[in-house]
Amino acid sequence: MTEGSTQASTDTATAGCPEEARWLTADEHEAWMMLGGLIFNLEPALDAQLRRDAGLSLFEYGVLAGLSEAPDRTLRMSVLAAIADGSLSRLSQVVSRLEKRGWLRRTPDPSDGRYTLAILTDSGWDKVVATAPGHVAEVRRIVFDPLTKAQVQQTAAIARRILQAIAPDHDCLNDRR
Repeated sequence: MTEGSTQASTDTATAGCPEEARWLTADEHEAWMMLGGLIFNLEPALDAQLRRDAGLSLFEYGVLAGLSEAPDRTLRMSVLAAIADGSLSRLSQVVSRLEKRGWLRRTPDPSDGRYTLAILTDSGWDKVVATAPGHVAEVRRIVFDPLTKAQVQQTAAIARRILQAIAPDHDCLNDRR
């Protein structure tokens, strides 16, 4: 619903809505529709490239990449789930598949046996190293190549503001490289 819609559509759309609803302006509606299109299409596009070129899903690659950037290529499963933005049960299923391929292994945390550590193997490291150039090329092609340098900076600033409103404690808000 946007400001400036016809009265008939307003009457239908607002039936039962509080009168103080702040409807989107035409500019906000366009931005919202574009953002929705981006949200719904970006992940499948990146996932398709990884599946085609590396035989990995985007989530699987995120797990391997997260471990590749961790000290000693090791993380607690709970931390890895947060980095990969998935539930522990989903992560556990994916880690089982990646273990079978020899790309990581699990072991109890020696400092606290209640936790399980995921450790990237040398073979897993090799998979990340082999996969990363194609993934980065696709990210560059579909996200950064169409933008100017100023738009890249604006995109980061806009995404940061929206993420702060959604998840103010999200790890990437504190990870400014």
